Amino acid sequence: MVAFVCLRTPLALLGAAVLVLAGPPLLTTGSGAETGTRIPGLRLMVPNTPGGGYDITARTAAKDAEDAGLTHNIEVFNLPGAGGTVGLSRLVSEHGNGKLAMSMGLGVVGAVRSNHAPRTLADTTPIARLTEEQDVVVVAKNSPYKTIDDLIDAWKEAPGKLPVGGGSSPGGPDHLAPMLMARAAGISPKQVNYIPFDGGGELLASILGNKVAFGVSGVGEYLDQIKAGELRLLAVTGPERVPGLDAPTLREAGYDVNFTNWRGLVAPPGLSEAERTKLIRLAEALHDSKEWQESMKRNGWDDAFLTGEKFGAFLDAQDKRVVSVLKELGL
Repeated sequence: MVAFVCLRTPLALLGAAVLVLAGPPLLTTGSGAETGTRIPGLRLMVPNTPGGGYDITARTAAKDAEDAGLTHNIEVFNLPGAGGTVGLSRLVSEHGNGKLAMSMGLGVVGAVRSNHAPRTLADTTPIARLTEEQDVVVVAKNSPYKTIDDLIDAWKEAPGKLPVGGGSSPGGPDHLAPMLMARAAGISPKQVNYIPFDGGGELLASILGNKVAFGVSGVGEYLDQIKAGELRLLAVTGPERVPGLDAPTLREAGYDVNFTNWRGLVAPPGLSEAERTKLIRLAEALHDSKEWQESMKRNGWDDAFLTGEKFGAFLDAQDKRVVSVLKELGL
């Protein structure tokens, strides 16, 4: 049995648990000066195209932090390329810049490996893991596949002729999820025709245009399109159904897969202790704000908060796990 789950179970391979931090809440309704969260000129880099999970996470975090009065005028900008490793290289080059952070997640961990990137997440300053979410298996509204069984049956007949699209490089969540689906269905992962896109925004057009047979991406990226009927949701990859969405888990449907993704923030190397502490304080206060809690619920995100050195240890474990799982899958 292969399960990609959060750390709620001892045999989990990937994912995150909610770790409750001790200490008093840091949220105030002021300007951010009272809690030391105000960072004038703060910029959030998104290492893929607009509309993807990193982009939605960064823009939501920026708006919520401002609405909560924690800091002001956060600039969010996109620097896509190579599954997030172009942005990662830029981040690492900004040595000592305490006014820059990057939205990232499991996709960047995988892209570093698959692209043999010269810079890794070990070169960054870990700030916080923010969320965990399931992936969704979706097709266009005019697709012939009405259920997950319809799709899997057709996939088993001709694996290479049914391309699957994902918003991450090989080794990332949107790649690993369909590979685990394939193995659970009796399809060799090596036969899967996986087409990577630089984020869920780019992937969406190919799904809607039937350029891929189906797509796999984060639930928060495609909620609007699913609810509008533009995409047909066939299944979710996590341990439980997503509230408000009418689709089974893969395990419910008879495919032994349990997979979740996560997202967080890292900063450049070489920060002073004061700069690092201020970024972590901002993440803590954002996490405790009603604005962020409402955004998580609205986007189908689960709380997976973890900061600083513990987040750094988690990143190291995720890197090792990606390498291990790719070997297990023969990839």
